[in-house]
Amino acid sequence: MDDCPFSSAVEHPASLEAWLRLTLTDGIGSETGRRLLGAFGLPGQVLCAGAALDALVAPRIANALRKPPAAAMRAQIDAALSWAATPGNAIVTLADAHYPRALLHIPDPPLLLYVKGNMALLAANALAVVGSRNATAQGLAHAERFSEQLSGAGVAIVSGLALGIDAAAHAGGLRGPGSTVAVIGTGIDIDYPQRNRALAQRIAQEGCIVSEYPLGMPPLAANFPRRNRLISGLAQAVLVVEAAARSGSLITARMAAEQGRDVFAIPGSIHSPLAKGCHQLIRQGAKLVETTQDILDEMPAAWAARSVQKAISDDRPGGEDGDAATAIVMQAMGHDPVDADTLAARCELDAARLAGLLLELELAGRIEVLPGARYRRLG
Repeated sequence: MDDCPFSSAVEHPASLEAWLRLTLTDGIGSETGRRLLGAFGLPGQVLCAGAALDALVAPRIANALRKPPAAAMRAQIDAALSWAATPGNAIVTLADAHYPRALLHIPDPPLLLYVKGNMALLAANALAVVGSRNATAQGLAHAERFSEQLSGAGVAIVSGLALGIDAAAHAGGLRGPGSTVAVIGTGIDIDYPQRNRALAQRIAQEGCIVSEYPLGMPPLAANFPRRNRLISGLAQAVLVVEAAARSGSLITARMAAEQGRDVFAIPGSIHSPLAKGCHQLIRQGAKLVETTQDILDEMPAAWAARSVQKAISDDRPGGEDGDAATAIVMQAMGHDPVDADTLAARCELDAARLAGLLLELELAGRIEVLPGARYRRLG
């Protein structure tokens, strides 16, 4: 142990290089890595375990852990350390206080995460929004509108940065204070898909991008279904907007159910192939939703209340937060006429504040006043 080059890592739990050595060793995935950590402690202790490794892993893996890293791995480690040292980038390990608590409770949490952007979003109230890459115009509109309104309520929108529904969900999330988290199936330095490059750059600046895969990892087909467990794992619930009968979105929904998350689905036409997956989920117990209020009503009261209050408590007239407050009022209004008292209770606003917001919305042509002092949204 005294001759082990990683002996200092035993004394310093935050030794990122030891974590990188462990995760970059061929044959060590998250399950094997956790088994080694459970047996020996921190990665530095794993690397110094010597012959004791033989009882837990194949000889090939044990020998790789005992030897100094080869030139290729050394280059990978140096590149990762350099990347993590860049402002806005971070590598978060299982031993890090910033590691998302929600992922600690899924069956297969990754040993570390590469994070770019606002890391605080990984601890936010969150909803995953997923669906078809070949979505209809209506599906794209649903994903964007639901995400924008929920982000307006302070809910972070989690998705996978794919074309179609994912991209629309991220775009909607970026328009509210809840923002958005993109969980990708490549190295975090890889632009994939290329058509979403500009969107990814916006998310890195205004939201957060997360990957469990090392830098340079190309888009391998096997990595994307595995990535889905993190999309559902980071969220308290999953909304499926459009999905064919055999769809990756159904994998995410299944994983969400296994993780104890709520699953929501938007119904569609019985003649649409992209509605069949959603209808299948609803038959299996997913909750049918037509408005964002349907989702907030189904979530735990404390979750929904925190989301609403986050958007309203920081409100500033005429600013972005003011827009968030009006979004709360609009979503609470639904599509049926409602009186001011009921609306105030839904939004948890005092009468004077609500009256001001209703006047702004009426002057903007977004709502109308009906006989009996009831209000109805226009669109």
